Amino acid sequence: MTGLGGPRLRGRLSLRSLAPNILTVLGLAAGLSSIRLGHEGRFEAAATMIVLAAIFDGLDGRVARWLKGTSKFGAELDSLADFVSFGVAPGVVIYAWTLGDLGGIGWIVALAYAICCALRLARFNVMSAEGTKPPWANDFFVGVPAPAGAALALLPMFLSHFGLDWIREAPAAIAVYMGGVAALMVSRVPTWSFKRMAFPRDQAVLILLVVGLFGAVLVIYPWATLSMLGIAYLASIPISWRAFRERWHTGPPEPPTDLR
Repeated sequence: MTGLGGPRLRGRLSLRSLAPNILTVLGLAAGLSSIRLGHEGRFEAAATMIVLAAIFDGLDGRVARWLKGTSKFGAELDSLADFVSFGVAPGVVIYAWTLGDLGGIGWIVALAYAICCALRLARFNVMSAEGTKPPWANDFFVGVPAPAGAALALLPMFLSHFGLDWIREAPAAIAVYMGGVAALMVSRVPTWSFKRMAFPRDQAVLILLVVGLFGAVLVIYPWATLSMLGIAYLASIPISWRAFRERWHTGPPEPPTDLR
């Protein structure tokens, strides 16, 4: 049966099919909530919502692969949620936090950041659907991925909450920094993809212990931890560039053009 909205879907949906999309929608809700909280001047809560959206984004794809519930609908929904949570939300929150002091220029910077995030996500979707790539290429992204871009965009806010209050009083410097983050997202700079990280089985207990301690530190000292993570990620970009070039020179004769 069809109606004004097209064919009507019949049958039942299993939890396996719905679970990844539920996580994606929760991440989208967190991203949208951060916009409201930023508009209300509750910047710590707004930043927390974006971090929560990143956690949901990291879980939904893994849950989909684990439950074998991947779908084209889920992939499209995930991309739209990423644009809102990691493109629109950080731009609006940082604009409300400090870029608004620059007037129209600050809004242009926020728009440029969001647009670059959209372009980065569109390129990722196209490259993921095209051709094949050598196995080692899966260790890298092209440019900074959207969740990492959002974390870098919020880094000045993390540092401000950590104790560097004067950062908020330098909107021009933050505007330049935001422009740099936007450029990194749409650049072709190779950055690490941590999705394929693997550890020896005999170190499983140690890894779990480290993760547990990290979670405790994050809860007790959230802004210091997030600040250090952001700085560490920035420092890793030149290292990933060097590693990519080394693998390229020892791998295929031509650089791959369909990296993720």
